[in-house]
Amino acid sequence: MVDTLTAEDLDFDRQHIWHPYTSMTNCYEMYPVTRADGVRLTLADGRQLIDGMASWWSAIHGYNHPVLNHALQQQLEKMAHVMFGGITHQPAIQLAKQLIDMTPEPLQQVFFADSGSVSVEVAIKMAIQYWVAAGQPKKKRLLTVKKGYHGDTFAPMSVCDPEGMHEHFAGMLLDNYFVEAPQCGFHENWQEDYIAEFKATLEQHHQAIAAVILEPIVQNAGGMRFYSPAYLKRVRELCDEYQVLLILDEIATGFGRSGKLFACEYADTSPDIMCVGKALTGGYMTLAATLCTQQVAHTISSHGVLMHGPTFMANPLACSVASASLQLLQLGHWQAQVVQLAATMEASLAPCRAFANVVDVRVLGAIGVVELAQPVDMKVIQPLFVEAGVWVRPFGKLVYIMPPYIMEQEDCQLLCKAIYQVVSKLNKV
Repeated sequence: MVDTLTAEDLDFDRQHIWHPYTSMTNCYEMYPVTRADGVRLTLADGRQLIDGMASWWSAIHGYNHPVLNHALQQQLEKMAHVMFGGITHQPAIQLAKQLIDMTPEPLQQVFFADSGSVSVEVAIKMAIQYWVAAGQPKKKRLLTVKKGYHGDTFAPMSVCDPEGMHEHFAGMLLDNYFVEAPQCGFHENWQEDYIAEFKATLEQHHQAIAAVILEPIVQNAGGMRFYSPAYLKRVRELCDEYQVLLILDEIATGFGRSGKLFACEYADTSPDIMCVGKALTGGYMTLAATLCTQQVAHTISSHGVLMHGPTFMANPLACSVASASLQLLQLGHWQAQVVQLAATMEASLAPCRAFANVVDVRVLGAIGVVELAQPVDMKVIQPLFVEAGVWVRPFGKLVYIMPPYIMEQEDCQLLCKAIYQVVSKLNKV
């Protein structure tokens, strides 16, 4: 296969390939990438962009990493894939051991999934099947908060912010309970009033609620909002009090992104079910997992089998590269890297606060956010970032970055400087 891109190729792309969240009749410009190394993407015209997105949170070790490349090559010589029904293999066993080791201690069972959305689907199935097996089949709805995001397939979409995706699929989604998003900022003093609506909803409807599902500490695609660990701690306590399961969606925050290995550690708590993905393979292949406690797994199993089984479940290539990625985390210096990124982003993005079109600038771990007063025009803002030599993909009112952990301070400063320059230009429009 020829590894070059022609004008004809790009025209074919525009006419036939549907990219994420785009229209086929009102297309954004697509930027052809021919190579990725470290923290840089090389475009077909030779320009290099500092990548501020880590391929949507996932490429935490950067691109073309020799350790991850070696893991894939070694596994490829043995087997690329084998069905997981009735068969097992060493890469899956090794990865499961690592996940159980790294995650909160009560989580002892691992179900491998294809993607983050699928891991949430599995978590919801687990919660519903748990209560059926426990003799309480009426507990089949979920409780969550507004401004959340849990994936694009139907069950996860039913617990996403109702003002987001729901309007196109009215009448087809699971009917769940929503309360207002946490109003307590990450550093705010706790007041019990913050949890009052959540508690009242649980008190009134717990007999119908199978589980609470939350993104711990960071509400990601629903607004990049950081909330108080005390809120999550109280949620755990209320779930125990009213006998509902707690599902934590660590797909975006897991593996160090928030500054903790898992964001739930800020609240010194653990869930009954946890979803992980994105950075699991270091951005190399699609893979996710749903972990749960022995109580959840054994209760479901006493009543039958968990009703899920993807074709490519526990793909050996994906498990091998994921295992290598987690080893890099465990043996590396991710904490120091994330602390350095946070300090650099805090200092370098702070000047954006002076602009009239900026509502807030916030940083947590390796996540930096500039919130604007008005939604961005992607056809205007994306070319400005490319011209500035960086890859940043805003959405709505948010210009945000989550750099690979390996990014050097100088590159992070250049990335933030580009954001300042682009926001400055928007401020003058």
